[in-house]
Amino acid sequence: MVPIELDRPTHDFTVAAAMDTDEFLNGVDIGYRTVPPDCDLLTVGEMGIANTTTAAMLCAALLGGGAARWAGRGTGVNDAGLSHKRAAIEAALDYHRDILEDPLQLAAALGGRELAAIAGAILAARRHRIPVLLDGFVATAAILPLTRLDAGILDHCQAGHVSAESGHRALLGELGLEPLLDLNMRLGEASGAGVAILLLRAALACHAGMATFAEAGVSGADK
Repeated sequence: MVPIELDRPTHDFTVAAAMDTDEFLNGVDIGYRTVPPDCDLLTVGEMGIANTTTAAMLCAALLGGGAARWAGRGTGVNDAGLSHKRAAIEAALDYHRDILEDPLQLAAALGGRELAAIAGAILAARRHRIPVLLDGFVATAAILPLTRLDAGILDHCQAGHVSAESGHRALLGELGLEPLLDLNMRLGEASGAGVAILLLRAALACHAGMATFAEAGVSGADK
């Protein structure tokens, strides 16, 4: 777990940019530096409150469709909470309408430090040729701005699972990622990706450890 300036919140993105350029790049740098070059697999996740609002905001800004398409109930907000969440996203879309064509500006203006750090970690994994298992909606949304710059940024990434948060399945579809698991999980914190590691290990064991017919002494295999 990497705490990222928890005592210094970002700004309200409905009336200002959440982060300035230096704050955003500092978050990216923190994430980048946490990935050791000799890592053989990276999973990314996050822990916090209101992260799904930020994730939905980035999706609405970069993929269109408005708050109704992307904003779900997150930790389980009621109807009034969901309406407030969607209204905040629509207000932010209007406030930041002049930068909607700039993915990195949007990542700073609408994102959080944890999303910036996840993006940095993904970039480090790509630099060191480390495969990545993505977690849920927030972790996937964190790399969305990067995909608007270069679709190939996902070549080393696999979706570990699809969560119960409504926007996640739509986002995976937009990115062309097929999740390994669909277990109706809602938590982030890399829990879904962590479960998917077990499936990955099983696949590797079959690929690397299963005997051929010849090795196993199976007769008549060519008939």
